Formats: sequence, structure tokens, C-alpha cells
Amino acid sequence: MDSFEYVSAPHRVVFGRGTLQELPSMLEKIKVKAVLILCTPQQVSTAEEVKAIIGDTGIAIFSEATMHTPTHITDKAVLVAQEKGVDGIVSVGGGSTVGLGKALSIRTGLPHLCIPTTYAGSEMTPILGETENGRKVTRRDPRILPTAVLYDVELFKTLPVTMTVYSGINAIAHAVEALYATNRNPIIDLLAYEGIRTLCIALPLLQADGNDPAARQQALYGAWLCGMCLGAVDMALHHKLCHTLGGMFNLPHAETHVVLLPHALAYNATAPAAAGAMVKLAAALPEAEGDPVRGINALYQRLGIDLSLKGLGMSEGGVDEACDVAIANPYKNPRVLEREGIRELIRRAWAGEAAKAKL
Repeated sequence: MDSFEYVSAPHRVVFGRGTLQELPSMLEKIKVKAVLILCTPQQVSTAEEVKAIIGDTGIAIFSEATMHTPTHITDKAVLVAQEKGVDGIVSVGGGSTVGLGKALSIRTGLPHLCIPTTYAGSEMTPILGETENGRKVTRRDPRILPTAVLYDVELFKTLPVTMTVYSGINAIAHAVEALYATNRNPIIDLLAYEGIRTLCIALPLLQADGNDPAARQQALYGAWLCGMCLGAVDMALHHKLCHTLGGMFNLPHAETHVVLLPHALAYNATAPAAAGAMVKLAAALPEAEGDPVRGINALYQRLGIDLSLKGLGMSEGGVDEACDVAIANPYKNPRVLEREGIRELIRRAWAGEAAKAKL
């Protein structure tokens, strides 16, 4: 790597156990006195806990955050924010809630503090994907980056083991693609390697015992590193496919990442432009023995992952439709996008087959 550019993200991150109690002081530091709290219908109790901690600063709770950030939900949230006269946003939840917070913030200019409860990593990025009329459109803008992030390991204790695994793999996907990003740099390479390595240790431990406090903290640390990768460099084929399929077929976000990652990795594994990245990835994945595709397959087998796009609800007819959309707009990827190979990638993911490098 002869030359590179590294831009550090200008936002505040607090990480630890029991840090939720620091929320009032964090809001004070970003000069916010009246916030709208965002969550999904399933996390109202957590939002109410947040409201109790910040007292009169919590003006209202908007509990309609939805997967893939549909624009009509964002429009409703904008109206509520305007009606309540808030001067800030607190999003508490996973990628759906963080996405709504970003969409609301970029539309209103309000500062946005995230309290993540999954390992998705969206809170560390200036990226927003929004869905309208069945199509998900993604954009990158420095103003989308949340103002501050509060990680509290205690909030992850109740995350079901299955979702822990899927969300953790979602985080690993960010670091995998960061390793072969066209604008990668040495700092991101280090973060990606450490993030993958840490999660590969933590996830099997959490599958065995979801209440393991050390493993919970380790997993959150690894996910934070992977989220930093996602926010700092361009993503490639894997993320484009996930956004395309998720928006078109309303597929669950984390599970879609889990299904597609081994196959997207297999597609890019033989690309000369990704050769160095594959060496680093193989070193981070246990049981890879120099082959990252073997390593990711071994990790899935150890975690008992058995998913397919078919099982997530996508019809077989969607394979060609998704392929057409995926290759319609060119984007940066270490291997040229070839229709035959992309279609076979999607077909294997639909059928739930094991990943193979020959694509």
C-alpha cells in the first residue's frame, strides 16, 4: 500500500458496562435539552427506561421504527419532532431504529445520539439506506453520522442467542469488505482484522452461554471495531446485494447478511485485487488454513447456521430479478460484476448451499 487517505470520524463514543446512567451528561455535552426518543414497538420498555433516566429532557417516545427505514415512517417522525419542538434525537435499538434516527436527523438537522442494542454497526457510519416503493436507496453523507454513541454492555444481556449470532455475523461482514475496499488504509486493516478475530472468539462463547459477561463485552467491542470499518471505507458486492434483496423482498436485515456473506466472499476470493485482503482474512478466521472461504464455512458450521434466502421468504423467481438490479448500476468491487457469476451467487444463497470459490 504505497499511499492512502484516512479521515477520522468526529463523534463521541462512550463504551462500558452501566454507561446508560451517563446519558444525561452526554446530552448536556452535545447541548440537547429536549429529545424525541426513537424505538421499535418491541423495545418500548427500553425507551421508557431511557426516558426515566433523562427525566424532563425526554419529551416523547416514537415507537414506529421499521426495518429498511421506509420513508413514510420517517415522514411521520418528522411531524412528531416538529410538533413536540424537540432539539435532539435519541435512538435506542438496532439498525432499524438507528436508521430512523439518521433519516430524521438529516432531514431536520437535529443532533442524534445512538444507544445500540445489536451489533449491526450502523451507529458508526455516515450511511443511510431508505426504502420507498420497494426499492432501497443508499447514500453517504458526513451529516448522517450520529453526533454521539453510547454502548452499554448491560443492554445486550437480553439479546437472544440466535440474534446475537446473526447480528455478530452482520458486523463481521463490514470488516470483510473493508479489507478489500478500494479506499482501504492501514488503520482500517488493523481494525477489521481485530474486529473479525474478536467476534470469532466471542460468538461461539455466547452461543454456549448467552449470559457470559466477558463474551458479551468482547462481542460488543468487536462489533464496534467492525462498525468503524463500515463507516470509514466503501463497501462492495456483499452490502449492495443485501440492500438490493432486503429492499425488494422485505427480507430481515441481519439474516440476509448471514446468508449472503459466504457467497459474496467466494465470488471475490479469486480476484487479484483482493489477494492481500484474503490473506489477512484467512489469518483472522479460525480453521481457515489459508482459505477464507473454508474459514467462513467452518465458522458457520461451528455456530450451527443453516439459512437460505428461500427460507427467509424469497421466491425462486426473485433470483433473476435481483440479479438484474444488482448489476444494473456499476459500483466498486475487487472483481468485475459478471451476470452469470452474480446469478449463481444469488441462486446458491437462495438454495442454502455451502459457499464455494468457483463462481
